[in-house]
Amino acid sequence: MTFFNDQQTNLSRRSLLKGLGACAALPLLAGLFPKHALAQAISTALEQFPTLVPAQKGILTGAHWGAFEAIVADGRMIRVQPVADDPAPNDLIDMAPFQVHAKNRIKYPMVRKSWLEHGPGARPELRGADEWVRVSWEQAIELVAGEIKRVQGEFGPQAIHAGSYGWKSVGMFHNSRTLLHRLMNLAGGFTGYAGDYSTGAAQVIMSHVMGSIEVYEQQTAWPNVVEHAELVVLWGVNAQVTLKNSWNMPDHEGQAGFKALKEKGTRIISIDPVYNETAKLANAEWIAPNAYTDVAMMLGVAHTLYSEKKHDQAFLERYTVGFDKFLDYLLGKDDGQPKSAEWAATVCGVEAKVIRQLALDMASKRTMIMAGWGMQRQHHGEQPNWMLVTLAAMLGQIGLPGGGYGFSYHYSSGGSPTAKGGILAGISAGTAPQNSPAPIPVARIADCLANPGKTIDFNGRKLTYPDVKLVYVAGGNPFHHHQDTNNLLQAWRKPQTVIVHEPYWTATAKHADIVLPVTTSYERNDLEMGGDYSQRYVFPMHQCVPPQHESRNDFDIFSAVAAKLGLQEAYTEGKDETLWLKQMYDGMAAQARGAKVALPPFNMFWESNNYIRFPIPEANRQWIRHADFRDNPLLNPLGTPSGKIEIFSNAIAGMSYADCVGHPKWYEPKEWAQGEQASRYPLSLNTSHPTQRLHSQLDNTPLRDKFAIADREAILIHPDDAKTRGIQDGDLVRAFNERGQILVGALVSKDIRQGVVRICEGAWFDPAKPGEVGAICKNGNVNCLTFDEGSSSLAQGNCGHMAQLQIEKYSGPELPNTAHEVPANA
Repeated sequence: MTFFNDQQTNLSRRSLLKGLGACAALPLLAGLFPKHALAQAISTALEQFPTLVPAQKGILTGAHWGAFEAIVADGRMIRVQPVADDPAPNDLIDMAPFQVHAKNRIKYPMVRKSWLEHGPGARPELRGADEWVRVSWEQAIELVAGEIKRVQGEFGPQAIHAGSYGWKSVGMFHNSRTLLHRLMNLAGGFTGYAGDYSTGAAQVIMSHVMGSIEVYEQQTAWPNVVEHAELVVLWGVNAQVTLKNSWNMPDHEGQAGFKALKEKGTRIISIDPVYNETAKLANAEWIAPNAYTDVAMMLGVAHTLYSEKKHDQAFLERYTVGFDKFLDYLLGKDDGQPKSAEWAATVCGVEAKVIRQLALDMASKRTMIMAGWGMQRQHHGEQPNWMLVTLAAMLGQIGLPGGGYGFSYHYSSGGSPTAKGGILAGISAGTAPQNSPAPIPVARIADCLANPGKTIDFNGRKLTYPDVKLVYVAGGNPFHHHQDTNNLLQAWRKPQTVIVHEPYWTATAKHADIVLPVTTSYERNDLEMGGDYSQRYVFPMHQCVPPQHESRNDFDIFSAVAAKLGLQEAYTEGKDETLWLKQMYDGMAAQARGAKVALPPFNMFWESNNYIRFPIPEANRQWIRHADFRDNPLLNPLGTPSGKIEIFSNAIAGMSYADCVGHPKWYEPKEWAQGEQASRYPLSLNTSHPTQRLHSQLDNTPLRDKFAIADREAILIHPDDAKTRGIQDGDLVRAFNERGQILVGALVSKDIRQGVVRICEGAWFDPAKPGEVGAICKNGNVNCLTFDEGSSSLAQGNCGHMAQLQIEKYSGPELPNTAHEVPANA
């Protein structure tokens, strides 16, 4: 566990001056000495900077799944190896060569034939099924610039949706989404988005309850949790899968934390319909509720705490507001139904005695509740997070060592102790023009495209959808991450033009009008932080191979478009890639100097092929979330109107939403095992993150061989559910409901609760009849089955983690999987 054994480095003033002197001489040395002598001089100078870690023998770069060194021969990336500091290397890094040299790379700028011949808006029903025409880069840039100018001039900025949501690729400079927004802000504005698909409901509700979004905040440090927690409750968490990847480059310290808990023998309980990889690794006790019933189970726990007088009344009185109003609901004074363990058992399917014992165990031990995000990606998804915070407040351990709750232990190694150094700032999206339209909730994009002029509620405001004529996507894949794919397919026909930047022929690229081939991160230079929460590393991302085929960097594409619009100087600020990277590094190095951590000049750092490892102050290893608030809530108030935890929110109550009242509450979801749909579609869907992908990234690599069944995405089925349908392990299965149908491969196991099936998100959409709404997806894209509605009037988050469906053994005609093939004429 590397976070227990790091030693803070010290640098004497004499050593610093010596190193800086060597750095200053580098430009002269470069002209006087041969390359090997210069390398030796750099190496000698770098010895004065103990924060630097050299590469072993490859070219330093990285991805969302880890920093690594690329081994290149004859202009091709042939293999990789993890950096020396990685405590839990991710085997996904081995796919980097296959990303660069993928068979379905987009080689040239391409335009949909009908659009090219007849202009914007021509035959939109052929998106996904039309022919493609190769064009020159010059013509492609003219077409893109012309569309931006035309739509801005005829319809205004609200008619351009440049949300470009997605995980893009790592790199602070070549951030495709920011680069797109920078261009659109300079060009006159655009309709953007609010929130994200990951935590759409949670971040809105937590802002009202805790005064911050919580889901992306630093957690109580792992060493503190390992030392003090006596019971860890994993509520909807599969960290061993989700911690493989990070928004920046992962430090993988979260895996070390879970390993330390196991080695110490800390009791761990996993609450999840699936006995997942984390539960297995940690030897956790497994409680498997019915899908989508977490709030009911939490209420049963809360009722037990109160009725058994195990709640912390003093904490509630000092640090929270509104418990009395919630208590009326909990005890049934509002609706005549006490939310007892017995009542909860009828909803969640967990025995009342198990619920009561869980409550007593949590109250008797120092308990850390680690919650996942899947249960808030549901109908009424605001309620699980609100109820979980209420439960933690009743236990009274928020702000104590090893106690309370955390919403990011499963994400990007939340809880990895924060280092002391500097932080990279990427290129800016610039300032939005004064007439820029209001953003729409990100998960409502299809609804927006299909229903211009429609007004919806959103966090206390009314929001009217614009009439979008141009959709511009860079670094995203809506045909993967958006719910109800067939509904999206129809909505996608409304805009006049769709422009997509992509390295690969994804479903989103196939449904565009103009497709521009872009480089992968291994074909350009960049910088990136390592450790989203620790901010411990700075990695150079050196170009490993030349741009493949005719691909170009996003920055170069947008710069060329900006030139056509007369905006090139404002867009580039006269700086090329190298100067932008130097500016980013210099800003970070200045912060490091302020923290008394010395770094060499940029040129020296870049040429060295070293990465930076900042020291971690010992105090940060024992940092406790909300400890300052607990110590003095008057001097350290939360960002809520009351300054306290709002178990009852006057702000939310004042919005008068029927689907989100002023306190946490159990609402029956739109679809669940006891709902109206259950007679036709009796199985509840769990859409977990995949083990061998990051969302849809890497679906087109040989990793598929590790998880694909019958050459499709897998569906995890309980043996009893499989037996009643005549399904055996390995069979090809049709999963379907009123929204769509997909082919999946059966994985029969007792690791899932009966009545629930699991299909991982991320399989590329591959309709048997391209362009036809409702055609069966041959690759198993689970969003063909999910529904596209907002979580509630408050947050309008997505409901991608739930749906009712039916399955059957597939007996139709043979349908080869073509998800990763290049269009016939492209």
